[in-house]
Formats: sequence, structure tokens, C-alpha cells
Amino acid sequence: MMKLTRRNAMLSAGAFASAAILPQRSFSDVISANEKVNVAWCGVGNRGPRIIENFERSGIANFVAFCDVDPENKHINATKEKFPKARIFQDWRKMLDEMDKDIDAVVVLVPDHSHFPISMAAMAAGKPVYTEKPLARTFQEIELLMAAEKKYKVATQMGNQGHSGDNYFQFDAWLQSGVIQDVTHVDAYMNKWRRWHPWGDVKAMPTGESAPATMDWELWHSATPQHAFSKKFHPGNWRGWYQHGTGCFGDWGAHILDTIHQFLDLGLPEKVSATTLIQPNDLVYPLASTINFQFPERSGMPAMDIDWYDGVENLPPMPEEFAGRTYDAGTPGKFIYGKDTVFQGGSHSTTLEILSKEKRESLEANGLQTSFGKHSDHYENFLRACRGDEQTRSPFSVSGPLSQVLVLGCIAQRLGGELDFDRQSKRFTNSDRANELLADHPRKGWEQYYAL
Repeated sequence: MMKLTRRNAMLSAGAFASAAILPQRSFSDVISANEKVNVAWCGVGNRGPRIIENFERSGIANFVAFCDVDPENKHINATKEKFPKARIFQDWRKMLDEMDKDIDAVVVLVPDHSHFPISMAAMAAGKPVYTEKPLARTFQEIELLMAAEKKYKVATQMGNQGHSGDNYFQFDAWLQSGVIQDVTHVDAYMNKWRRWHPWGDVKAMPTGESAPATMDWELWHSATPQHAFSKKFHPGNWRGWYQHGTGCFGDWGAHILDTIHQFLDLGLPEKVSATTLIQPNDLVYPLASTINFQFPERSGMPAMDIDWYDGVENLPPMPEEFAGRTYDAGTPGKFIYGKDTVFQGGSHSTTLEILSKEKRESLEANGLQTSFGKHSDHYENFLRACRGDEQTRSPFSVSGPLSQVLVLGCIAQRLGGELDFDRQSKRFTNSDRANELLADHPRKGWEQYYAL
């Protein structure tokens, strides 16, 4: 197994490796069907303890190590008490090196800008990886993650947990039975307030604060340029910055568009347009945005487009079939316009609703499927894939192209205007600046993670 070293040459920003759906490696020769999976955990702040509980609920996870750049934060201190036998690390590189033989799988629950190197290093070491959404912050990094999945043949899962819920099985069943057909347009929306909205017109990176004494602030940056500490970055505020996060769209698009993207075989768009940008900024995401994505005909399905709406007052248009209902701007979701049928859906595992009462009653009279069985949840699905019992539902080969759509939208939010995209070459055809944003150049000492 090839190890990542600083001697590996860095893959150039334009030389994207191709990614394809791959047969996932069976670990049944390493982990028996009755054994627990030894899990190493990266990132224990904020939502960490809750996601740990979700993995723990499966009954087949054994937590052997926890890693956080601040190993004395309140979340990891509580985790230490709960799992006293687990080893604690500050640097994930040291954890992977020292515990290689004791780790069966790695969970990556860190800020977006750090997903990539940890996931790449874990896969190169032969470890199955569960990585939060979106897979990475740049198009190139996602492309490399998909290529690494193919090369190293390990089980992978992106953390869009609704992709193992009822909406996943409903969308597949309704598409196969013809309930969903000829979709030509989707309006997707997330209109909740976001942390960076009150910051106004940000002119420069903030300065003047000190990082916690127990925190490795340099390591927190991962492969991105280092800057001064501020509470506007950590904890939790990193998502609003182009350097560190993917904004509202990267955060929520993976929970709202996932089944649409997979089952309608969308792949990559041929045009991305920022039709509305409220308070655009060079450093942080807009206060509100509307982004249009155009997709060509695919697999016998008609060309279609998606409009994404974020911002507290930037609401989508309401379908005629929605008349008389109350729109809840605090609940993210989508309207799907198919042949003779309009559907409303929420986020995560929320099932679709047929808006027309007459259409719904007609389909119900003809045996509309409304029960979709019992299945492992997203966390157990990953752990079972580590043992060779199941295939993951959101492997990088599936979640990677979805994540790439998300980061293309982030580029449109940053630049504005219409961007034409060549689905074959995976390059923009009308913007050199947009092509530059497809990849970042890692800072010194992190180049090796960009080589397969």
C-alpha cells in the first residue's frame, strides 16, 4: 500500500483524475461479521458528541481514538470521560501513524477546509472513511477523493445522513414506478439566518484575538494559508468564509438535493448562474443568493434546471398547487416540478408530498407505495460496509459529483454572472478566474496529500 509522503509529487491543479463508481472493498477478511469496528474520530467539537452517539447507537462501533486540535475543549473532555480507554490526540497525522494497526475506520468531522487531507491520508492507509458533507471545499479536492476511493478500494460514506432515510427509498421507488417522471425544474431553498449575516461588508480578515492556549491554531488551517485567530473563525463560524467553508449552499444542499441529484442522474451542470446576490463580498458568502444550474438531457430524461434560494427574505416562488397553504421559511426544502405532478419535500430524510389532492388520491387508489421498509441508518450502514455486510449509500462515487455541484455554486456566489461549464473537460469555458477557483495551491508541507 502506497503511503503519502512529502516526496510524492503534487498533482497539478488542472490535472484532474477521473472518478468512476467502484466496487467497494470487503473488509470481512479483517473484521468478522460479529466484531465491532474500531473507529478513530477526527473533530470532537460542536456536533461531535451527538454524531458519536449516533454511531454508538448501532452497537457495532468501538471508539479507540479521538483527535481534536484543541484536546481540552469541553466536548472532548466529556468524551474522554465517556470513553476512558480511547487514546486522545491533537494531531491526526500522529494518530494515524501510531495507531495504524488498531484502527479499522476513520470519521472526519472537522471544518470543510480540513476534510480533504485527513480523508486522503486515511484512504491511503487502507482505512474506510466517513467524511462530513460536503466532501471537500474545492472541485479538485473532491476529484482527488473520488480517484483515491477508486485506487484504494475502501468503503466510503459522506455524512449527508438523510441519504439512508425514507426519502432515499421513496425517491427510488417512485421514480421506478413512474410516480416521478420528466422532472424539468426544481426550486430548492434554505432561508434560515446564518452566522455571518450580521458582519456586514467584510474588508479584511479579523485580528487582535488569541487562540486558546490548548489549541494548535497552525494545524487548524490544514492546507490553507495561516492567518490570525478570531472567534469569527472558531468555534463554528468558519463556514461563512470562502477560505474555510462552503456557506449555506454547501452546508444544506447536500441534505436537500441529494436524492434529486443521484436518481435523476444529474452529474455536473453545463451552466451555473448567480441570478441574485445580496451583499456580495470578497471574503465571506453573500447575505442572500439565487443560483441557477442547468443540466442537459440524460438517460432519456429531459433537460432540467435547479434554482437555489438562500437568505432570510429570498424566498422561492410558490407553486399553484400550494395555494392556501402557509410557507414556513424556517424549514428548508424543495419543490419538484415533474410531468403533471408537483412535489414538495424537506431536507434530510423527509419524504415527498404530492401537492395536488386530486393527483394524490388518484395515485393512492392505484396502489401508491407509501411504506419503504426498515433499513440501517447512515451510521450503521457505513459500519456494516466496513465489515463487508452492506454497500454504503453515499460513497464518494455518488456524493462526490453532488459535492462538486455544490462547490460550483459557491464559485458562482463568489464571482456572480453566468458561468459556462464543460461537463467533459470539467472546466469553465468563459472565465479564467472561475477555473482558478476550481483548485487551491496547498501551503508548504501539505503538498503530499494532493498526490495519489
